[in-house]
Amino acid sequence: MTSDSHDADRHKEKMQRRKAVQDQEVASKTIEKGLLMVHTGAGKGKSTAAFGLALRMLGRNRRVVVVQFIKGAWSTGERTALTRFDDLLEWHTAGEGFTWETQDKARDIAACAHAWDIAREALRRTDVDLVVLDELNIALRYDYLPLSTVLADLEGRPQRQHVVITGRNAPADLITAADLVTEMTLVTHHFKNGVKAQEGIEF
Repeated sequence: MTSDSHDADRHKEKMQRRKAVQDQEVASKTIEKGLLMVHTGAGKGKSTAAFGLALRMLGRNRRVVVVQFIKGAWSTGERTALTRFDDLLEWHTAGEGFTWETQDKARDIAACAHAWDIAREALRRTDVDLVVLDELNIALRYDYLPLSTVLADLEGRPQRQHVVITGRNAPADLITAADLVTEMTLVTHHFKNGVKAQEGIEF
């Protein structure tokens, strides 16, 4: 037997053992439920990942509701692309821009309360498979919404409904309640080197 053949056989045996372990692991997972997912951290990609999940749901012919907190109603590539699925997608941009732009706390609180009214309605619907609550963590960070109310409404949603929440500084109680938490870690960001936000990358 040549050295190459021996290496190939060893690799095949190793992968067969690995496959047996993986198959057993997969077979042991029997619970099916709606997931509460949180994308947080200082790194770029939190909303991008959530909209990728929305696209996956739409590709499976599932109904999606997007509620954007804080962000204003500017044109973004993800909204333009996803709204082509207008028979399955509802998109609500309920913010008026980031807090340093509005500079009006009372108006920000009112906008977030309105956004949560929309979100609460989506969280009660059995025909909605995924609710994207974009930048909700920012609203919670600034106490524009009561966390206890948010957690109660999330807990009371239909059993099979999935929710993904984005934004920096996710509160500890939300992280505890979540089924999946991903923290985007900032390593390098082009913005710090003078590169402006660009169409198709940031919006």
